[in-house]
Amino acid sequence: MKLKINLKLINFLFFTLFIFISKDTFAKSKIEEIFKSNSEIEDPMGLRDPFLAPRFKSKRDNRIKGKVAKGVYSNIPQIGEVKLESLKVIGVVIGPNRRAFAKIGEGGSVYVLKEGMKLGQNKAVLRAILPGGLVLVEKNTNIYGEDEYLETVIPISK
Repeated sequence: MKLKINLKLINFLFFTLFIFISKDTFAKSKIEEIFKSNSEIEDPMGLRDPFLAPRFKSKRDNRIKGKVAKGVYSNIPQIGEVKLESLKVIGVVIGPNRRAFAKIGEGGSVYVLKEGMKLGQNKAVLRAILPGGLVLVEKNTNIYGEDEYLETVIPISK
């Protein structure tokens, strides 16, 4: 007798569970049918949120004139391949974004330099901007085929 009650109880639970599951899937399919029958849009549920602004993708050129760094622009011309002997440092800005100001010759324009830029004919890398001047590092190959690094210090001109 006890075994029959348990089987009846188990059958009843499976039956109610089946009804709840089928009712939920029926309701979901009914909602989709209502939207499809009342709308001329093919996939109304797949549209973007109308309250969010649309995202536009623009083509960006990496060779923007006046670009000093990522997100930093300047109307001051960038330095090209110049002789390091003619470079005169006229000032430095020390802080989280270190910058140096330099001139080429006496009457030349003022250039903005930042750490990591390549300067000169041998592509010397500006490694440090210090309160006293600049530290440049050049990579050369010696007669044995080994790489050597030459450091050049350019002090602030007076």
